[in-house]
Amino acid sequence: MSGIKEFARQKLNKNNAALKRKILSLPVKSVKVKEGSKIADLVGNFKNSSIQARNIYKCANVFRKMLQDKIQPTVYLGLAGPLIAAGLRDIIRNMIKHKMVDVIVSTGAIIYQDIYQARGFKHYIGNPDADDRILDRLRIDRIYDTYVDDEKFWDTDNWIGRVADTMRPGNYSSREFIEELGSRLSDENSIVTTACKYGVPVFVPALNDSSIGIGLTGHYHRCKTNDKPGAHIDSIQDNYEITQTIVKSKKTAAIYIAGGVPKNYINDAVVMGYIFNRDTGGHSYAFQLTTDAPHWGGLSGSTLKEATSWGKINNDASHAMAFVEPSVSLPLVYSYVFQEKFYKSRKRKKFIWRKDILESFKNG
Repeated sequence: MSGIKEFARQKLNKNNAALKRKILSLPVKSVKVKEGSKIADLVGNFKNSSIQARNIYKCANVFRKMLQDKIQPTVYLGLAGPLIAAGLRDIIRNMIKHKMVDVIVSTGAIIYQDIYQARGFKHYIGNPDADDRILDRLRIDRIYDTYVDDEKFWDTDNWIGRVADTMRPGNYSSREFIEELGSRLSDENSIVTTACKYGVPVFVPALNDSSIGIGLTGHYHRCKTNDKPGAHIDSIQDNYEITQTIVKSKKTAAIYIAGGVPKNYINDAVVMGYIFNRDTGGHSYAFQLTTDAPHWGGLSGSTLKEATSWGKINNDASHAMAFVEPSVSLPLVYSYVFQEKFYKSRKRKKFIWRKDILESFKNG
């Protein structure tokens, strides 16, 4: 026993003692909420906390850096999950309005549900324990604890298809089609309408996998029945267009809300730069808010560090991830940059398209 006690009394050598002092130099501090505190103050307080609170701060800080970079990187916003049902429509719309993002890549469901609301319909507070057989009989659709009117969904499906009926026959990118839909809506609180107003391109690479695809399938059927040409979504044109925005950017940055197709698409657009003989070096900034875990090996939960191995995230990039459900995490991160006005110095990017060619792309 005396030998064990003697060992315990041995001092660290000089180098290890110095390393220990360095590692233990930053104490965890209690999160303080004062009377009159803003959300931005709370998120700023998270800097010296732990677990996912600290990760929320790290994401907010990466957001600040990408917005304040004097080179003004092109900021890509990837959207997946039930974000409109979660009540995040206004925040996403304001990110466009306040020049926080330059290009949107979304699932079809998010864009569709924005259009559904832009046409005057609503999402309703529901119950995850509801009897879904009764809801089916009443033509009410459930998104976890949120309800939508299935009859109004059907009406919106048909409206989308009828818009396609009026368009000149030919191939369109999802960007072109979403812009056409946005031009026919007048809701100033709409994501699609706001993007159309400010010339922010919206790509929906898996557009068929949504109610927008249902509406377009109705259009396709009418064209087949009447032996007429119609409007068709060309997903490879999407690839061609978004890659041009990448290779013409001095820098790029990415925001991933959840994961899915939009996350992979934004990252693959970097890889596709080789088509134009460009290696952009990957995104200079990136952060993700998700509940998907890395250890399942799927894309949605894969770390941004892992994306570095693919050349999608720059080796020296500033990046962070917070494993917090977006209906909670996005309002926190957004409020930090909004309330502190970190976006104020940014200029809006201007895209001039000639069909599938990006003729001009500049700040302001």
